[in-house]
Amino acid sequence: MSLIAETAVVREVDAETIVSATATGRLLLDSSDTGGALSTLRMTLTEGADGAVPHHHTTSTELFYILDGKARILAGEEIVTLGAGDVAAVPPMTPHAFAAAPGHTADLLIVVAPGIQRFEYFRLLDRLRRGEATLEELLASQELYDNHFLDSPVWTRDRQASTNGGGGL
Repeated sequence: MSLIAETAVVREVDAETIVSATATGRLLLDSSDTGGALSTLRMTLTEGADGAVPHHHTTSTELFYILDGKARILAGEEIVTLGAGDVAAVPPMTPHAFAAAPGHTADLLIVVAPGIQRFEYFRLLDRLRRGEATLEELLASQELYDNHFLDSPVWTRDRQASTNGGGGL
C-alpha cells in the first residue's frame, strides 16, 4: 500500500492474497489504511462455493458489488441472486452471508463502512482452515472484528439445496 497525497493506493500485484480450494481473497485496504472510512477486499469464489456464513456487524454496512458471475446474498430473511454489475448494501445488525450461485462462479468487491480492521480476521480464518487455529479462537474474536455469527435457517436451506456448496475463506 502506498500513499499519494493522503490517498491510499494498492496495486493488484501488492495485495495480500489468501487462497483456498474454493475461494481467493485479495486483501485490498484495511481500516487503518483509510483512516477508518472503510475496509475492502475482493473475493473470487469457485462454482457454487460459500463465501461467508451468516453473521452481522453491529456498526458497519457491508456492500457487495458483483464484478463477474453470480452470487447469492442473504440479507435478513431474504436471499437475492446478483449478477455482474449488481450491488447490495446490508446495514448494521442485519444477518447476511454470501456464496457463488449454484452453477456459477462469483467475483465480488466487498466494502465495509465505516471500516473495521479485518485483515487479521481473514488471516485467522485461513489459519483455521489449515488447522493452525481453533474454532474457539474464531468465536472469541467476534467482538474484536465485529463479526457476530448467527444461525439462519433460510440460508441453511438455500445452501443445502445447492449441490456444490464448499467452504470459503
